[in-house]
Amino acid sequence: MAALGRKSLTMTTKEDEECCTSVVAGKDHCVMYTADGIRFEVPLAYLTTAVFSELLRMSQEEFGFTSDDRIMLLCDAAVMEYALCLLKRSASVEVEKALLSSMVAPCHYTSSCMVPTIGVNQQISCL
Repeated sequence: MAALGRKSLTMTTKEDEECCTSVVAGKDHCVMYTADGIRFEVPLAYLTTAVFSELLRMSQEEFGFTSDDRIMLLCDAAVMEYALCLLKRSASVEVEKALLSSMVAPCHYTSSCMVPTIGVNQQISCL
């Protein structure tokens, strides 16, 4: 019963995607891919947030609108999961700004420079 009010976030791997017959996002969701090829279904409501506005702007600067007919983001799956976690928990504007500055600070997202990845043994926590 408690699960009725929860929003679901869907993530699939490349292998899942290859066997999946539907490339259409669920109702009120948009499909996006991270730099490491992971597919996410993002709630449309998140697209109006500062986090996704910036992610989409950076993606458009890097890939334009010809990225194999997919919305490709410059972050990896770990960063995307963290961003979605923050948004799901209604993070403050300050926390969103900190996330954005941590993504932009390492480089200006040229083709030779991507978002630093989080190691396999590291965990992400959301407060």
